[in-house]
Amino acid sequence: MSPTAVVATRGLTKRYGHVTAVADLDLEVRKGEIYAFLGRNGAGKTTTIRMILGLIRPAAGEVHVFGRPVGPAQPEWLRRVGSLVETATAYPNLTVRENLDLHRRYTGAAARAVSDVIEQLGLAPVADRRAGQLSLGNKQRLALARALVHAPELLVLDEPANALDPAGIVEIRELLRSLADEHGTTVFLSSHILVEVAHLANRIGIVHNGRLIEELDRAALIAAARAFSAEQLTEQQRADALLSLELERFFLARTEESPN
Repeated sequence: MSPTAVVATRGLTKRYGHVTAVADLDLEVRKGEIYAFLGRNGAGKTTTIRMILGLIRPAAGEVHVFGRPVGPAQPEWLRRVGSLVETATAYPNLTVRENLDLHRRYTGAAARAVSDVIEQLGLAPVADRRAGQLSLGNKQRLALARALVHAPELLVLDEPANALDPAGIVEIRELLRSLADEHGTTVFLSSHILVEVAHLANRIGIVHNGRLIEELDRAALIAAARAFSAEQLTEQQRADALLSLELERFFLARTEESPN
């Protein structure tokens, strides 16, 4: 494993009975980059994230975060990590502000961090509303705010664009990009939305049936999708189509080529 990798796995495997959810996974996430784990629902993305965070134990292989093996005794490095796994959760009877302040105190962040992250995530209009009364989109924003309130060095996000409207997706994309570019935050995220991955990630790992079948950077993804197209289009038409139909076709072709 590279000593500079923020997240690294080797031979990572998880089985549930006779079902292999993740198989022999090797990956490295470098400091300050946005790495997207791209795959269909059920491809093994969430299981991988849960193993990275130490929420479940692998059947085989190992995970290192900040150069340390992930195991039961890990509170110190967990304070350097912000995460959102599967469903956006919060204490429903507490307000947005109270939820964030509770997490802020747990992580040792400064008192002003709550108001800062409320502004950052556009939660000011609902800051004093109980979390149980929020829309799905605002619940997702609250979950992202909790992940960010202590200014983590590493963000691990499972489908962060879930339940957000198009404007919200763009806002989160710009926020994650600025965190990586301006603050050196490392982001590992899972997604099945190819367009967002193509806009956002530095590197993309395509996962299918629990196996990492290909890794490529953003430029290579766009170039491969462009080459995959057999249509004759103007440059503007190609630009408009590239991050939708062509990427979808490219991804489907890659997963269909997988031996699994």
